Amino acid sequence: MTTEAVTKEAFRVAAEDCDARAWDAFVMEAPGATHAHLSAWLEVARATLGHQTVRLVARDGDGAIAGVLPLVWIRSALFGRFLVSMPWLDSGGPIAAAEAPGAIDALTDAARHVARRGRAHLMELRSRDHHAVAGLSVSERKLTVTLPLPADAEALFKSLPSKVRSQVRRPLNAGCTVRFGPEQRAPFHAVYARHMRDLGSPAQGPRLFEAVARSMPDHVEFAVVYDAAGQPVASGCGFAFRGEFALVWAAALRRASAEAPNMLLYWSLMERAIERRLRMFDFGRCTPGSGTHRFKRQWGGTDVPLRWLQWSVNGRTAPPQARDARFRLAGAVWRRLPLGFTNACGPRVARLIP
Repeated sequence: MTTEAVTKEAFRVAAEDCDARAWDAFVMEAPGATHAHLSAWLEVARATLGHQTVRLVARDGDGAIAGVLPLVWIRSALFGRFLVSMPWLDSGGPIAAAEAPGAIDALTDAARHVARRGRAHLMELRSRDHHAVAGLSVSERKLTVTLPLPADAEALFKSLPSKVRSQVRRPLNAGCTVRFGPEQRAPFHAVYARHMRDLGSPAQGPRLFEAVARSMPDHVEFAVVYDAAGQPVASGCGFAFRGEFALVWAAALRRASAEAPNMLLYWSLMERAIERRLRMFDFGRCTPGSGTHRFKRQWGGTDVPLRWLQWSVNGRTAPPQARDARFRLAGAVWRRLPLGFTNACGPRVARLIP
């Protein structure tokens, strides 16, 4: 859909080369917008990971932007063809100006048109706010956990369960420290890549995080926990946007599990968010009832279902997942491969798993 447009009611939707500044100015004001809607993510997907991107823009009768929808094509001979907004993230579905809610339906119709013409096996729009659309199903296979942040970190710490407070103190008593900043990218990735290999999943390569740091410096946060010997043992990467911090990637080394560095990682990121005067901490998506879900719930947050809109011509209900039963054997093999090999080959696979 490079030259055609879809018109619905008072809105005209087209795939256009919208100016990044105009796009982001709209995103900064639109209800329901998240960091996943920033134009930089589309550039990262295109220039760094090599995917085709589509910028759908809904305009009103005066030509003003009424809504936007970022889309990324993930095409693979092994996994299939997927049109996703936004891959690797928890949100990114259609958003509209407060006075133009109908633009969401118009954008969704246009996205379905793009998916049909591109013969997508599945289109998935990862909307945070549920918006029923005729002809689209809703996936609830994932949820996130959110925790409101007070203005004072000490107040938050006192509100945590005593067991959680004790687990946060454990790595501190063991001599662990935390460092923040873009210069923590390399140690962050070292922990993250090993963690993913141990889980049997391919990891995104360092080029992705370099691109993110370069294109979203005001939003991205890298954090690394170091043990008493100065070795990185836990790490995280998340994004601050309009009063919220969303943790997208988090990892910890198994060899350091007795010291619970992941507890210090999460707590330090909450402290950091409060310092930045953010009001909400988003722990990131997980599978309902999983161990990761229980870990996130222990902080006292609230479950938020992720009701993602889907369209498929063949009944496909999810993009490929590294932990799917059909990939279980591959995961078992991956865990036994040398780290150097998985670091070299993993990004080629990870870029194809949205």
